[in-house]
Amino acid sequence: MLLTQLEEFRIVLTTVSHSDLVACSAGEVRAAIRSGSYDQHTAGLAAGKLQCNLAILPEKFALDFLRFCQRNPKPCPIVGVSDSGDPFLPTLGQDIDIRSDVSKYRVFRDGTLHDEVTNIADIWADDLVTVALGCSFTFENALLRNGIPVRHIERGLNVPMYRTNIGLVPAGRFGGRMVVTMRPIPEAQVDKAREISRRYPQAHGAPIAVGDPAEIGIKDLAHPDWGDSVEIKSGEVPVYWACGVTPQNVLLDAGLPICITHSPGHMLITDVAEDAETTILRKN
Repeated sequence: MLLTQLEEFRIVLTTVSHSDLVACSAGEVRAAIRSGSYDQHTAGLAAGKLQCNLAILPEKFALDFLRFCQRNPKPCPIVGVSDSGDPFLPTLGQDIDIRSDVSKYRVFRDGTLHDEVTNIADIWADDLVTVALGCSFTFENALLRNGIPVRHIERGLNVPMYRTNIGLVPAGRFGGRMVVTMRPIPEAQVDKAREISRRYPQAHGAPIAVGDPAEIGIKDLAHPDWGDSVEIKSGEVPVYWACGVTPQNVLLDAGLPICITHSPGHMLITDVAEDAETTILRKN
């Protein structure tokens, strides 16, 4: 039986790099993550497929959290919800196991970051519910196809993310302020970038702000709260999109006994096309 490209990687290397996976399918990238061969960010991987932020929390808090997401669709666009205690997400991919298919997870206990791990099988419980939320990595491929540069992908970095002063609509114990991602865009292409990203409402849609970071409460673009700093070149302006790290902050502030998220930039890669009309995969 012929070896797949990924199986060859496993034999030759104990780990694989981001560049090794750029041409791989969504399933191959997930297999590399599941095997422990890859634990880095997922920006620029599995082009054309929807990437997701994650929130995994006990069932008794899930309804209020879903209400919160429904009231704040820009940072929290819901694209999938698991059954209680079920680690599989068949509507997003036939073989997705949420316990192992994300390159890095954050585990919070009582409102404190407890651990950062690459597998959560040993802490999975029968009352946990997974909520998958759209990610701006999805529309980046469309920007690139239309000749709009994406600096962090060019540099092989994680997208810069910032806390803002933009308030959110609360639900139950969930509330707080929005987190955004920033991409430097040539000034002449800002309107084009806005129009392209607007086509992806399940991946945060159009930008929420352009220009002066102080207007949304960001003090220094050179020092992101998460991710990597990127250069803003002459003739470019900073453009800000709602970010799926927002619910991480909200979950942290809620002080749940346990909740699990992806680490910033380490998304779940699905089998859903980024431009699909719905995010529900149908069984053949």
